[in-house]
Amino acid sequence: MDKKTEQTEIIIFKTDDKKVKIDVRLEDSNVWLTQEQIASLFEKGRSTIAEHIQNAFKEGEVDEKVVCRKFRHTTPHGAIPGKTQNISVKYYNLDVIIAVGYRVKSLRGTQFRQWAIERLKEYIVKGFTMDDERLKELGGGNYWKELLDRIRDIRSSEKLIYRQVLDLYATSIDYDPQSEDSIIFFKTVQNKLHFAVNMNKQRQN
Repeated sequence: MDKKTEQTEIIIFKTDDKKVKIDVRLEDSNVWLTQEQIASLFEKGRSTIAEHIQNAFKEGEVDEKVVCRKFRHTTPHGAIPGKTQNISVKYYNLDVIIAVGYRVKSLRGTQFRQWAIERLKEYIVKGFTMDDERLKELGGGNYWKELLDRIRDIRSSEKLIYRQVLDLYATSIDYDPQSEDSIIFFKTVQNKLHFAVNMNKQRQN
């Protein structure tokens, strides 16, 4: 089944020697690379990587139906200037990447696995993962804007909850928004919401 790329996060993997830099897709608590990206990761030819992947399938090490997925990409149309086209690109998850790493006897497979697991743990616990490499490059660029938009979205959710509490309280027969009791009540609710959010963040850390 094809998956839309809009549902996917992109994070950057870069080796310590900076020889390899790959845009990694993160979705459904897993990381995904194309065959070309796996070849780049291990600095091997695509035909070699394709052979190792097929052997992993044949030997039952990984289930092709589980570890493969197609994502839709929008690309410029080669024959019609100014037009775009949607194409499906096949991706492989972390299980395949590790299986190939063992077969090519590359320490980079171990490095990538450790990096990926850290990113996935962060994503599962926090609901997001910080792309440190993108933040370091050019001061973060559009990535800073993306993070700020997410923060604003979270804050708007808090406001929505607060508004729902206000609407519920307003149904009281003796409701008076100017009364001291009402003012104290809403201050208390707002403080408790902030406390709950901050406590949840501390537990996750």
